[in-house]
Amino acid sequence: MTNASDTIESTINAAEAAHFGKMAADWWDPRGSSAMLHRLNPPRLAYIREQVDLHWNADGTGFTPLAGRTALDVGCGAGLLAEPLARLGAAVTGLDAAPENIAVAEIHAAQGGLAIDYRAGSVESLRDRRFDLVTCLEVIEHVEDPARFVRGLADALAEDGLLILSTPNRTPVSRLAMITLAEGFGAIPRGTHDWNKFLTPDELTALFEDAGLRVRDVRGLAFTPSRGFALSDSTALDYFLTATRA
Repeated sequence: MTNASDTIESTINAAEAAHFGKMAADWWDPRGSSAMLHRLNPPRLAYIREQVDLHWNADGTGFTPLAGRTALDVGCGAGLLAEPLARLGAAVTGLDAAPENIAVAEIHAAQGGLAIDYRAGSVESLRDRRFDLVTCLEVIEHVEDPARFVRGLADALAEDGLLILSTPNRTPVSRLAMITLAEGFGAIPRGTHDWNKFLTPDELTALFEDAGLRVRDVRGLAFTPSRGFALSDSTALDYFLTATRA
């Protein structure tokens, strides 16, 4: 018999998990349904490396700034971010709501000789585990109860840890770019986003503060035809938010 105290209330949205699970086999194809994520990875990694170096006083020249540290990638998909984090030296745990994604991630990591602890489930299922770095990129707009989800991320963060999250902003720009154009013309699979579930930087900052976190950086992610995706001072389309324990 399961005790009430042992029951874990998950923030996973089953429909969202099923949507992304259908994309699992195509995840590592840079021209497939996850092509947009492949284009996002370079500025993502640049931002993460910048924040990691700043937080742990690294000089920015080493190849493995996360050596000796643990990292958790929440909503890892098939491992597009988890694998680079492992190559940066971290002992990585990848967590995703779709078991199909985890199966593909495990195979791809093994083919690349990477030891990554992949798990299917919600962040709440980790219970008492703590990580030096927690990443959660383009995920919070797909979960049930964002406030509880943020508390789960905060609970997974070590005392001197670093939390990096990215998500689309709820603006006319994001509606046009991500819903009307990207989904309308097939760059992103239709039904991937619900614009009404996007959070503004102020709304997300409030959730972080309520969870006992201190936001230390907010940076935009912009797109231009000439440059593609790049870090920006404008948060109108998408943005990163970095936090530590308060």
